[in-house]
Amino acid sequence: MNITKTLDAKGFACPMPIVRTKKTIDTINSGEVLEVLVTDKGALSDFPAWSKASGHTILETKEEDGVHFFYIQKA
Repeated sequence: MNITKTLDAKGFACPMPIVRTKKTIDTINSGEVLEVLVTDKGALSDFPAWSKASGHTILETKEEDGVHFFYIQKA
């Protein structure tokens, strides 16, 4: 997977990870991939709902040592 940009949103609580993700994804081109790192457990439901509503695709998610990684392809 080719990651275009990485956003470190660890330590932020809802809704800041989504707010920062929207701002950052607006800076990349359609088809490119944004990697987002979050620690907020709410992100597990927030990111899929936001991606679906905005038309973006979550390509992969994983968790390592309490950090959740989302790989989002811009619509």
